[in-house]
Amino acid sequence: MTTAAAPVRESVLSLTGINKRFGAVQALTDVHLDVAAGEVVALVGDNGAGKSTLVKVISGVYQPDEGDITFAGRKVTVGGPSEAQALGIATVFQDLALCDNLDVVANLFLGQEKRRGGLIDEVEMEKESWRLLRTLSAKIPSVRIPIAGLSGGQRQTVAIARSLIGNPKVVMLDEPTAALGVAQTAEVLNLVERLRENGLGVILISHNMADVQAVSDRIAVLRLGRNAAEFVTKETSTAELVAAITGASDNVVTARAARTGAADGSKGGPA
Repeated sequence: MTTAAAPVRESVLSLTGINKRFGAVQALTDVHLDVAAGEVVALVGDNGAGKSTLVKVISGVYQPDEGDITFAGRKVTVGGPSEAQALGIATVFQDLALCDNLDVVANLFLGQEKRRGGLIDEVEMEKESWRLLRTLSAKIPSVRIPIAGLSGGQRQTVAIARSLIGNPKVVMLDEPTAALGVAQTAEVLNLVERLRENGLGVILISHNMADVQAVSDRIAVLRLGRNAAEFVTKETSTAELVAAITGASDNVVTARAARTGAADGSKGGPA
């Protein structure tokens, strides 16, 4: 595995030796991942690399067959999505799971409405909605507009704001800029930076190398369910990332070793 050294920081989330099988298919093998508070770690890899499986292990959708998960300094078992949320791990999946016919407030507090005297407290929820959006420096014209009336970037904003309810320590974003235009992508990347500035650990899953290099601090590469490489973002290039994702960097190392061995053999072998 290729590794570029990163500054030592205390991890808020640490995965060690994670293995996951589905029948005869080994989806994850001895995977390690660390995320510190106030750090954006990008998780990249080709289709089938194991990214989605790893996200579902962290979020409690899947249980690992082997390995340890340490959160906020103690080993934990994430028995399901609700347990992940209770621990302080929030996930924004690619489909966002928003209700188009409901307004921003209703989507933010869907299933966890604030109540006063047995009645839903719309005033308090609206105040809290604006507070969450201000935390992200979000550009939403009104918290009473239906989700159907928002742009793709604004929908991502609402989904990310919803993930902050409960004060999580880690937020996972699954392909947050997929199918977005240039302006909307910039809006979402700004949100990622706000999360980091607010001291949250962020795991960013993306196929877009430009987005990854724009906002991440470190990049972890998965290939065929294993750790393939890890880079400090500012010290790597797109070519190095692509080589690690495709396995080309392994081929280069193998080819060099083969050439070196052949050269040594020719010197020491019989004429």
